[in-house]
Formats: sequence, C-alpha cells, structure tokens
Amino acid sequence: MLISYASILVAGLMPMICAGISKGGAKDYDNHDPRAWISQQGGFRARANAAQLNSFEAFPFFAVGVILALLTGVDPFVVDLLAALFVAARIAYVACYLADKALFRSIFWSVGYLCVLVLFILSMLNLQFD
Repeated sequence: MLISYASILVAGLMPMICAGISKGGAKDYDNHDPRAWISQQGGFRARANAAQLNSFEAFPFFAVGVILALLTGVDPFVVDLLAALFVAARIAYVACYLADKALFRSIFWSVGYLCVLVLFILSMLNLQFD
C-alpha cells in the first residue's frame, strides 16, 4: 500500500511540477497576473500549462479509485501495480505533451485512464486476487 499512497502523492504534485515547467526560466513572467501571462504563451509553456490542467482533472478520479480499491478489499499488490502504472503513464503523458508528440500523449493518457477504470471495476466487483 505504500506504493499506492506514494502514487497519490506524486499524482497530486504533478500539476505543480507542470506549472513550474510552464513558468520556469521565463524572463518576462508576471507573478502579479500569472493567468494572463500564461494565456499569451505558446510552445512548450502552453503545453506544460495544458498538462497542468489535465493533471488537476485526472487527480481526483485516480485518488478516489485507489482509496475505493483499498477500502473494498482489492489486493493491495494489484492496487500498487495499477497506481504505479498510472503514475508512470502520467509522467510519460507530460513528457509527450512537452515534446509535442500528440499520438503518444493520447496513448499514455489512455493507459492512465484505463488503470483508474480497472481500479473502479475491481472495487465494484470486490475482487481479490489471493
């Protein structure tokens, strides 16, 4: 379960990491009005901001899936495996977003989403893999 908990923490930090990437090193960054500033950005900064927003969107679904799976008695090893795969897919998703690799980004997004769906399905079925 430690991996599951750590995965929730990492997934929760991913939006902040993406925000740092979008703003980091910008000479003209305006902390007085960061939303207006980011809306005028293009390239990797705009993509990093989009990855940040998507990471915020993905986080609650993932966190609830992990917690539900653990509470309903799904084998912790399976939960750990799916949680780690989700985080790995999300890291690859962000990397592909930054590199402007749309097809691979969509594939990794799908892998992460599928992990969460499996967590919910296992929870609903209350399956255990002993």
